[in-house]
Amino acid sequence: MTTPTPHTVFNPSAGPVTRDAHWAAKMARLRARSLPEQTLVICDDPAVRERLDGAKAEAARCRTVDAAAGQQDSKESRRAEAEVAKAQEAFDAVAFKLTFRALPRPVLDGLIKQFPPTEEQAEAGDLWNPEAFPAALIAAAHVERAPSGQPVEGLTPAEAQELLDAWPISESNLLFQAAWQAQQLTRASTVELGKG
Repeated sequence: MTTPTPHTVFNPSAGPVTRDAHWAAKMARLRARSLPEQTLVICDDPAVRERLDGAKAEAARCRTVDAAAGQQDSKESRRAEAEVAKAQEAFDAVAFKLTFRALPRPVLDGLIKQFPPTEEQAEAGDLWNPEAFPAALIAAAHVERAPSGQPVEGLTPAEAQELLDAWPISESNLLFQAAWQAQQLTRASTVELGKG
């Protein structure tokens, strides 16, 4: 008769696992990850926007023609791509950006709790006060950088409210959506659930 081989059984009450250098390095990397950002690009020059859109459409058409002909990088495609680069440069010269960064979860939760919906708003399904929360989120999530790349003070809640009130509803919605969407994004790296 053979004696069964003893197996190690995981016992959660056995105490904490000893932290090793591998785990410490992994935690350091997890802590150092940058928060995701969402950028709202604003260009008030319709001719510049149309030039860029047209150049991109022409470049896409040229790539389609090249693919159908079984070739790559034709003279037409190179010319169209050069025009896209010029149109993008002109667009970048007149456009400006507002960048919003995801807030750490406790900060966002605290902000939502700071602006609870009224009883009537809650009955309508609102999770926060839609009159006060959007400006607060926009200001809290907005990140501004000097040309050197250094962070500088950005939108205040009063400035955010001023924009929300002065802009047409479609643009006000885009402003809030950019700040809110930053809260919903995963970071630039791939984060997925899968089989280990």
